[in-house]
Amino acid sequence: MGDHKEQPLRVGAAVRRRRRALELTLAVVAERSGLSVPFLSQVENDRARPSTSSLEKVADALRTTAVELLAAADPACSVDVVRADDTEPLPQPRTRSLVRGHHQMHASEFTGDHDAGREFQYRNDQLMYVADGAVEIEAEGRAYRLGRGDTLYLTGGVRHRWRAAESDTRVIVVAVAEHIEAVRNRPRR
Repeated sequence: MGDHKEQPLRVGAAVRRRRRALELTLAVVAERSGLSVPFLSQVENDRARPSTSSLEKVADALRTTAVELLAAADPACSVDVVRADDTEPLPQPRTRSLVRGHHQMHASEFTGDHDAGREFQYRNDQLMYVADGAVEIEAEGRAYRLGRGDTLYLTGGVRHRWRAAESDTRVIVVAVAEHIEAVRNRPRR
């Protein structure tokens, strides 16, 4: 009742649309991502489901984010419930989208360790909430340690990186979608 219990989310069409919009070949995306052309072809045709890591590599190669590809993969709906048990059990670390569809807001839950070397920069604002454990975040040349219940707000355009500082860490990231022009020529502090 009100749950969105369809087939697993398919990102193939979103990947293909983005690749074609950038006028890139599968070979170019394969070279940029480090993934094979046959695998990318299978992803685009929904014959293979990429892992979170592979989806991030594809997104980076397409100059977008995994969240945006996932959002573009599913039609928007006005009311949607995402159940905790909707996803298949995955080994740690894992990322779970908390909002499906092409909306003005995205939210994801990150559980377990995280690639601390990966730098993020989103066009629009985002909020990080530590549901369990602790994280260490580097932003604007400063380091922050957040514990359970703490939040960090990042203005659009701020480069940052983060990592889980304790095992079983869960972080909720809520952001204004990249396709929304929420920030125009905001001066940097």
